Amino acid sequence: MTTDWEWTPERIAVLIALWNEDLPASEIGRRLGITKNAVIGKVHRLGLTQRRPTPSAKDVPLNVLRLDALRPGMCSWPIGDPGDPAFHFCGLPTVPGKPYCAAHCRVAYVASRDRKQTSTG
Repeated sequence: MTTDWEWTPERIAVLIALWNEDLPASEIGRRLGITKNAVIGKVHRLGLTQRRPTPSAKDVPLNVLRLDALRPGMCSWPIGDPGDPAFHFCGLPTVPGKPYCAAHCRVAYVASRDRKQTSTG
């Protein structure tokens, strides 16, 4: 890949055309001789539409735990983007007195000793 390139109007037109063909950023980068990150950065600066796949109802696993199914003693750690149809909660048994399972407690709670080290560092 070359590093001595610039975003000319012609290259931008090719980028937009390839983006509109739904090619992956890595493939667009390969075709333009630049990195995937350069493609993503320019797409963002141009304000081109985001291409995130939206799962359909058939793509959502049947065993996902929704808010209305959460019960006391079930881990309430959110998983995914709340706007995504596959958004759900962990649901594993909680640590007594905490709203999360052991694994999510390790993420959510930091020992005071660890906080002192990071705040003075």
